[in-house]
Amino acid sequence: MAFNFSLMKDLLVRKRRRAIVTAPAGERIYAIGDIHGRSDLLQRLHEMILEDAAARGWARNRVIYLGDYIDRGPDSRGVLALAMGDNLPGMTKLHLRGNHEALALQFMQNPAEGSDWLRWGGDAVLREYGITPPSEFSQPAKLQQTARLLSEAMTREEKTFLLGLQFCHRAGGYFFTHAGVRPGTPLEAQDSKDLIWIREPFLSHKDDFGAVIVHGHTICNSIEIKPNRIGIDTGAHATGILTCLVLEAKGRWLLQTGQPNLQAVPIP
Repeated sequence: MAFNFSLMKDLLVRKRRRAIVTAPAGERIYAIGDIHGRSDLLQRLHEMILEDAAARGWARNRVIYLGDYIDRGPDSRGVLALAMGDNLPGMTKLHLRGNHEALALQFMQNPAEGSDWLRWGGDAVLREYGITPPSEFSQPAKLQQTARLLSEAMTREEKTFLLGLQFCHRAGGYFFTHAGVRPGTPLEAQDSKDLIWIREPFLSHKDDFGAVIVHGHTICNSIEIKPNRIGIDTGAHATGILTCLVLEAKGRWLLQTGQPNLQAVPIP
């Protein structure tokens, strides 16, 4: 059998890419998975982040929220307040958009086409604002009335926050987004809908994306660590486990709520 030098070269290139994945020099990144209305967990995770940063010493600390702040859980407004707040002194915050934020905005802008939000957790948000959720099968006029009431009940700060959420962020060898990316499409040319909605063919793709994708959106029992992606949605609204992936230089470790005596767990 003839030796395939081209294949061997390709494998070596991929191996080198995976071996040298790093965060930007001097920067420590705290990436937080899907929160879904669990302000209690986010408050605790913020405390853990401050404790971890203090224990490890100086670095430029950046906190990246991967989206899905709202819906399902009991305190979406509390989550928004914590995410927006100045409660992580000395740290830079970066807020990404999840599909649930996109659905809420779509509902307020075009209620007739945004009714899916109601059955995917938006009803919990409406109750927080003192609004009785309509049926997803309600007439357009009822949906429009509900959307108007929600827009009026939201503060200017909350609406500005939701409208200003970014779709992705690249840092060193990592690319952060809510759901994932479309295989075969350059990272700089990704469609915003894919960034907040995609599952397949992203999840099963085994080749290099051009960076290690850090994402949420798809719930897993424990974090998923693949050569080309790391999934950190641990279903916080139901499990009580909110996950934060920490990246610094070549190092990776986890902070998680709901785990007794857990401070930081190194991961490969």
